[in-house]
Formats: sequence, C-alpha cells, structure tokens
Amino acid sequence: MNTFRSADESVSPLIEPTELAALGDLPVPPSHTDAELTALLALLTGPRSRVQSIAIGHSRDAASRAAAKAFTAVWRVAGKDVLAIVDWPEQAASWLRPAQRLTAQAPDAWVIAAAPLGFAQLARRLRHSTDWDPRRTYAFAALGDSRVPALAGARTLHGLRGANTDGTTWHIDRDWVTQVLP
Repeated sequence: MNTFRSADESVSPLIEPTELAALGDLPVPPSHTDAELTALLALLTGPRSRVQSIAIGHSRDAASRAAAKAFTAVWRVAGKDVLAIVDWPEQAASWLRPAQRLTAQAPDAWVIAAAPLGFAQLARRLRHSTDWDPRRTYAFAALGDSRVPALAGARTLHGLRGANTDGTTWHIDRDWVTQVLP
C-alpha cells in the first residue's frame, strides 16, 4: 500500500459540498485533439520509459469517452497493452469499485480522460484505498486546471502529468499545476 493515509482511517475521502462550492464552476472536458494525443503518447513513451501496460479511466461524458477510445486505439497500434478500461459517474455514493478496478491488474501507468469533479473524488479514493501512484498517471487537458489538485486534497495528485489540447504539457508539483513550455 502507498503511504498516503488520513490521520483517521475512518474519514471518508468524499468531497464535501462546501469544498466544491468554494471552487466555483469546474470546466467541462473539451474534445481531445490530435496534438493532445501525440503529447500524451510522448509522455508515456519517452526515451527512458518502460511503460508497456496501462489502465485507462474515464468519466462518462462524451468528450472523455471519445478521448479514452482514441487513446486506446493509439496505444494498441503502438503494440502496447491496455489492461483495463474503467468508467465512473460524475457523482457516486462510493468510489471504491472503480478505484479497485483501475488498479487491480497493476499496470505500468494509468491514462485518465475525465471531468474534474469525478476524477478528484476517484483520486481521493485511489490514494486512500489502493496502491495507485499519481506519478505514473497521465491525463487529458481537463485535469490540468488548478482547481483539480485543490479539490483532490493536499498532495493527492503530486506527480500527475498531462497534455493540453494544443500539445503542450503540464504537471502537478505538490498542489500546483505547472504548464511546461514547448
């Protein structure tokens, strides 16, 4: 298990309505672009990368579904393995089942196409209940919003990387989203 745990193991990782209200309206995932797919693939297959198998997670909105489907196709064309494709609703009573399904087969990395709220909820459960590592997780543009790490909680997403629709990339360092210049 990872070392992230709340001080009280019985505390629910669910986001409180007051936390959500303080952050305002969250972005809707945009449609993915070829530049975004190319940048994500480059992040996963760089010179020192040993990533062969991934699990793909996505929320149930149309843009996230399409992005997950497109990345699955690109990854398989590259001769790599997709161990699981897991989806989740934007609101749920429990996030344990999708968290367990996403981590069950111990992939080398995770690729996420999701709306911010659902992923923040899932990320809390992943860190609370599984061996998930955000440093081995790559995401589409919607999760590069600075409110996402705030929603997920302190250091929950530290190390998460992703691509913007224009093909530039970003990463989360502690609780800051940093855009990487080309």
